[in-house]
Amino acid sequence: MPGNKGVVYEGPGKVEVHELDYPDFELKDGPGVNPGNVGRKLPHAAVVKTVATNICGSDQHMVRGRTTAPQGLVLGHEITGEVVETGPGVEFIKVGDLVSVPFNISCGRCRNCKEGKTGICEHVNPDRPGSAYGYVDMGGWIGGQAQYALVPYADWNLLKFPDKDRAMEKILDLAMLSDIFPTGYHGCVTAGVQPGSTVYIAGAGPVGLAAAASALLLGAAVVIVGDLNKQRLEQARSFGCETVDVSQGEPKDQIEQILGEPEVDCAVDAVGFEARGHGREAQKEHPATVLNTLMDITRAGGALGIPGLYVTGDPGAADEAAKRGSLSIRIGLGWAKSHSFTTGQCPVMRYNRQLMQAILHDRVQIAKAVNATPIPLDEAPRGYQEFDEGAARKYVLDPNGYLGAAA
Repeated sequence: MPGNKGVVYEGPGKVEVHELDYPDFELKDGPGVNPGNVGRKLPHAAVVKTVATNICGSDQHMVRGRTTAPQGLVLGHEITGEVVETGPGVEFIKVGDLVSVPFNISCGRCRNCKEGKTGICEHVNPDRPGSAYGYVDMGGWIGGQAQYALVPYADWNLLKFPDKDRAMEKILDLAMLSDIFPTGYHGCVTAGVQPGSTVYIAGAGPVGLAAAASALLLGAAVVIVGDLNKQRLEQARSFGCETVDVSQGEPKDQIEQILGEPEVDCAVDAVGFEARGHGREAQKEHPATVLNTLMDITRAGGALGIPGLYVTGDPGAADEAAKRGSLSIRIGLGWAKSHSFTTGQCPVMRYNRQLMQAILHDRVQIAKAVNATPIPLDEAPRGYQEFDEGAARKYVLDPNGYLGAAA
């Protein structure tokens, strides 16, 4: 049996690469594992040897100490890999398949899964619907920033790439299918982006950039990305977006300079609960700022896609209400303008096959848009630190040397 190592959360601001157990077809007790999942048999699972596994902004929330994540949690929910072992209940996925792993863990059997709502599967997290690898309060499934990872319900969850050689030629692009590309796309679809739309995207991190690329793929006429990080705004401009520097003031005024009017058709929140203010307040946390701004700048009858993460518990929040996930939202404004809102985990399986085809047939260059940057697994602590400092990159870990070989 091969060895294994992966990225482990060791407390606020600290991650380390540790030796790990090789995946077993039973969920064992450990940091963050829900007691109701301990001892769960997984004959329907597959072990993948990781080809690429990405550092996500959602991971960064935990590493900053902004969640109740326990020390010792193995991180990582953006996984692309090669199947090396299957359980006795796996029928269609085969050893040697190159696959993308949706970050949502879903069973394919419950009512929500059958309705395509794989982000809120009812059978994989004893606490509440919805689960993910290596994430706090998500059932305790082991994270995938590791050399090997276990995927339950493999026939259902795994997206097989049709041609391994062709896939390896575009592996950095395909590595975005596990989360940020479908998540950004979902934000745009639920915001109603269509040909000719004017779109504002709050946040120029990887999800925001993926949303911007998605808006262009959907035919938007103008895509405006707002952030206070100049390098990330420059990255947005590199593939055709207009930009708004929110440190200079309210987005509405800068949007009017771009469009000739202070409103857009559609808006996407790719920031989430660690939002900052605008203008003079840009260095202070104001967790409701983005949502209230999007209601202000979106035309009456428009929609807001909200893939940015919001939590029910934030121990680092600035006030007691925000620590419980309660924000001062101007719901009256949204009601008066008849806005629609869509929140929650992206149901990755709703989009990943179509987006895979868009990548394979050169309709989008998502790795270039998000500045995907491969680094060895052992350099994960550096990747987390630089990402936290605002690097305009999407760090992709290379635990087994596949990416170096492909390059």
